[in-house]
Amino acid sequence: MKYYAGKSGCLCGFAMGDFKQYDEDFYQTGYYIDDQGQGGYICDPNYPPEYQEGEGVCDPSMDAAYTGQVPGLAPGTMESTAAGDGFEEELPLLEELGINFDHIWQKTLTVLDPLKPADSSIMNETDLTGPVLFCITLGATLLMAGKSHFGYVYGISAVGCVGMYMLLNLMSMCSVSCGCVASVLGYCLLPMVALSAFAIFYSLQGLLGMFLALLVIGWCSHSASKIFSTTLGLAGQQLLVAYPCALLYGVFALLTVF
Repeated sequence: MKYYAGKSGCLCGFAMGDFKQYDEDFYQTGYYIDDQGQGGYICDPNYPPEYQEGEGVCDPSMDAAYTGQVPGLAPGTMESTAAGDGFEEELPLLEELGINFDHIWQKTLTVLDPLKPADSSIMNETDLTGPVLFCITLGATLLMAGKSHFGYVYGISAVGCVGMYMLLNLMSMCSVSCGCVASVLGYCLLPMVALSAFAIFYSLQGLLGMFLALLVIGWCSHSASKIFSTTLGLAGQQLLVAYPCALLYGVFALLTVF
């Protein structure tokens, strides 16, 4: 028999046989180390009743497999909610930003073909993707020709858009936005970009250069006036709209030639 001091200071003794009895009782409960991951409750009929009282101590339903269902929700509710919160119903990113490549291509074809009628439903929208791209291309081609005129290009474009915006609002019964005016003027700048690219390989300070510059000015002003007159309903006033457009594109031609 071995003795040890208890918490109260008295000596308590236990025989070695008592430890063996406790060891046998432990293994008779059916609790093993491998069963620790299966549950946290001991269900043993040999245990006293007072240790098995309480909610959830010995519940056979705890051994049932988890079905993944949330209590109180009908089957399929979680799946339908997850499907409704997905990205299927959202618009594409380019469409949310207002970039439509089909409309950009249609506007470009309208500018390149002077005889093609303008579609007012496409032209009456604020699309600055093409105009900004054409302005950057014009400045880049001028730079390749040895002329650094990025500031002039942006400045003349801004002043021209504001002037045409005020003029068209005075001439037309219906109002037009400044973004729509900038979009049309920017798209009609495409022939001037082609002239600037041609100036990289051939000098325009001659008879041929003057002829090409006048041709491009007429082309740009005709396309812009056609779009403005169709969109704003200015029937019979295309020449009046083409005159200020020709003045604006004439300044760009001066930058390209000289």
